[in-house]
Order: sequence, then structure tokens, then C-alpha cells
Amino acid sequence: MIDKLEFLLALASERHFRKAAEACGVTQPTLSSGIQNLEEMLGVRLVDRGSRFQGFTPEGERVLEWARRIVADSRAMRQDVSALKKGLSGQLRIAAIPTALPMVAALTTPFRQRHPDVSFNIISRTSVSILTLLENLEVDIGITYVENEPVGRMRTLPLYREEYQLLTSVDGPYGSARMVTWEQAGKLPLCLMSPDMQNRRIIDKTLESVGAKPEASLESDSVTALVAHVRTGNWSTVMPKKFADMFDLPESVRSIPLVEPELVHMIGLVVVDRNPLKPLTAALWSEAQRLAPVLALTSSVSSLERHQPTAL
Repeated sequence: MIDKLEFLLALASERHFRKAAEACGVTQPTLSSGIQNLEEMLGVRLVDRGSRFQGFTPEGERVLEWARRIVADSRAMRQDVSALKKGLSGQLRIAAIPTALPMVAALTTPFRQRHPDVSFNIISRTSVSILTLLENLEVDIGITYVENEPVGRMRTLPLYREEYQLLTSVDGPYGSARMVTWEQAGKLPLCLMSPDMQNRRIIDKTLESVGAKPEASLESDSVTALVAHVRTGNWSTVMPKKFADMFDLPESVRSIPLVEPELVHMIGLVVVDRNPLKPLTAALWSEAQRLAPVLALTSSVSSLERHQPTAL
């Protein structure tokens, strides 16, 4: 029964029979037969079939919801029994928005010191994709925005506030400025994250709120690509301070706080709201709860420094 539900989850993820079979490590006829057996067992058609996968029937969508619960509980049970026997071990799968990647090590490093038999698989995805991956049991934990867009049936743990910086050439119009307003930033030739990223939607909305037109002459889903273009001196970009601080910027590039408004957004952990959580997920959640005050403090340092009087 569980293996057939796993087939259904794989099909929901891949939307393709052959790819779903490959993901499960079985042949396509084995996967198709398993799903047909499930349909016969339940007495309903679950999948709309043609020459290729066309989607799930309404009954299939309902069974898919149950499959997620049952498979999640089954995996949690196996992991729990294994942990009782030999301690925490296995792989934690984490999906993070690109701008949160620099802080992932602050969680994984102390966690692995406590649990050396645990390994990690970390991928970068959009905020929307992270929620889908969590629901389909393809990742265990997400790191994403937890305030400004709905996260559905998820449990959230705020970690730190994301603040924004302008990366620009020292020879540009604001190269010597101590702070730059969003309105001023909107007048520069910008390279920005691609529109499917929530970070970009935040930037566009903020620029619009101050009367600036959010136009980018270059878009990319790679922050590294954006920084490389800023280094040429022909573009500027907007990115979270934690990410900007990660780069070894040349003397020709400055990272300047953005103000008016002083924009912050909460980044945190998200997991599917099920009880009990898998032991590995629960353990990382506890580690994040322990570290959250430290992460929150380090993210607020720049704001505190910004309001200190500076010598003229």
C-alpha cells in the first residue's frame, strides 16, 4: 500500500509517468500497474490518462492529500525507530530562497556537530516552489519569507529580518553616499532577480510605492551573475544585506543601506504542520529555536549602527 502511495506522490511531483518511475527506481509498467491497483482497491479512477499524463481526477486529488499524510507518517515512523536504535542519522533535505542561502550554514554547522551522522542536501528555489516541495514531501524543511505571502498549512519559525542594500559603483551618482533612498535607486540602471522570485516582487512593490518605475535592464535567477555585472560599473543592484556581506566586493563597488522606507522582511523556517514531525526535522527545528535569538540579533546590528551618530 505505501509503495503505491509513493508512486502517486512521484507522479504528482514529476507530472510524467516515465520520470515518476525513474524517481521511484522502478520501471514505468511497474508504476502504472501500482497506480491501477490502487484505483481498483479504492474503486475510483485517480488519474486522467491519454497518450501522456493529463492530471488527477477530483478523487485523485483527495487521495493525494491522504497519500501525503500517510507516507509522511510512515517515513516519520521508520526514522523514529531508527533513531531509537542508533541515534539521529540520515539526510535532511532543505530548500531555501536564494537570498537566505548565506545563513543556512549557521543552522547546519552546529546541528551536525551535535549529530555527526546526519548529512544535508540543500537546494535553492523560489518561495512558491518551496511550499510545493514541502507538500509533496520532496524536502523536509524550507527557509523562506514567513510574513508577506500566504504559506498555507505550514508551521513557521521566524529567524531574522532581511534588510536591503544597494550595490553600486563608487564612480556612480551615489558612490559616496552614506545612505540611498529607494526613489534614488529606482533611477539607476538596475540588474535584478527574475520576476518569479519573491525578492524581486518585494523590490518592485517598494519602488512603485515611492513613484519609481521598477525596470531592470538585466534579470537573472543567480545572485552571483548580478554581482558580476555590478562589478563592471555599468549596473547597480538591490539585495539583502546578508547576501551582500557574503561577497568579497572590490573597492570599486559599495554596499549602501537603502532607506525611505527602511524595508525589512522576516525570513524563517517552514515545515508542513503535521504531528509528530520526523525526528530529523524536529531536531533541526529545535536547533533553529535555540539559534533564533542570535540570528535575530546579528541581523539587527546594521539597523542599530545606521542610527548611531557618525563623525563628520
